[in-house]
Amino acid sequence: MVDGEGMNAGSRPTPNRRPLTTFQDIEAARGRNEGAVYYSPCPQSIPLSELTGMEIFCKLDNLQRTGSFKERGARNALAQLTPEQQKRGVIAASAGNHAQALAYQGKLLGVPATVVMPKFAPLIKVSNCQKLGATVVMHGNDFGEAKAHAHELGKERGLAYIDGYDDPAIIAGQGTMGLEIIEQVPNADAVIIPVGGGGLLAGVALAVKTLRPKTKIIAVEAENVASFSAALRAGHPTRISTQATLADGLAIPEVGANAFEIAKDLVDRCIMVSEEQIAVSILRIVELEKGVVEGSAATPLAACLSGQLPELANKRVILLLCGGNIDPNVLSRVIERGLVADGRLCRFTAMISDRPGGLADLTAQIASSGASIKQVVHDRAFAGSDVSAVHVLCTVETRNHQHLAELRERLKSHGVETFDS
Repeated sequence: MVDGEGMNAGSRPTPNRRPLTTFQDIEAARGRNEGAVYYSPCPQSIPLSELTGMEIFCKLDNLQRTGSFKERGARNALAQLTPEQQKRGVIAASAGNHAQALAYQGKLLGVPATVVMPKFAPLIKVSNCQKLGATVVMHGNDFGEAKAHAHELGKERGLAYIDGYDDPAIIAGQGTMGLEIIEQVPNADAVIIPVGGGGLLAGVALAVKTLRPKTKIIAVEAENVASFSAALRAGHPTRISTQATLADGLAIPEVGANAFEIAKDLVDRCIMVSEEQIAVSILRIVELEKGVVEGSAATPLAACLSGQLPELANKRVILLLCGGNIDPNVLSRVIERGLVADGRLCRFTAMISDRPGGLADLTAQIASSGASIKQVVHDRAFAGSDVSAVHVLCTVETRNHQHLAELRERLKSHGVETFDS
């Protein structure tokens, strides 16, 4: 690790070189983190096990003080700075979780932290960083632009740049989660790990495979930000264009070089999940686990529900619920989106007669089917050429897609035509 100018972040390892992070580094990180980073539980989830057909255990790093696993790497990196560099401070680019971890652990150690956050960073993460005492700079339309600006500021101010996913000390710190998992579930058959920049994947995979080589490592990406699979295809990290995603913590356009060098031979499978699958998984965790996770942390469950892992049926599977920092407004929209995907929140337009009692008859039929009306919009002006008819935009709550189909069939049998809105 290098002080002052930076921490050797992002340099591509040369072929046949010993990985920059070793299992011994992970064990040493655990000693540095003891008492400062929460030893999170990893309980079995009966509801999720029944849902997936697997024996599911959830590693609850969303319960860390700042809401994510990032404290593990941040503490390990900050603790290894020279006293002089600790006094000058550190800088990093982050969409939120790494920034919060640096701010909190920096505060505990007396190390000033500056974080550069892209403009899309969730507001809750921005405000939390400020509350934890970090200097927040908003810059750039994506993570790459924020990172470049952070490097510039670091050089100008003499701040050590701590890469959120590719610094060797960060990777070692994240790997402590793997040590805990094998202690908590020593006979784990598979561990499913979200991957964006790759630091968590590299650290946990290295720890788990060292202690239990037979345990499968499954990397899971959001399909809109699939930089790790792109690197696997190319044989080296390659920059991709990213799209908006619920898994904002995974929105890294290029996987870390050091992380990729470590992880590429330890990962048994890499799969992608859709935005809809992520949204539904957030909803499932809220309803079944009574927990709140951000999109990135929902991807392991999304992988289990995607139908891509039939080989894990009845196996002991660890899901890394590694972050809980989701904006409440986003959570509200995600829950509604999940309800729509489930067929539990539906919208359609019904054409009814514009006569007294027409709307009352429609609502009575909906109620008698067991559905709940959430909103009704009566539209006369744009109902078409038939002046005796009116369109009614209905938003209803149903049990599932089958219940919705039954409702629409019932309305049809009573002379009410419906069509999708």
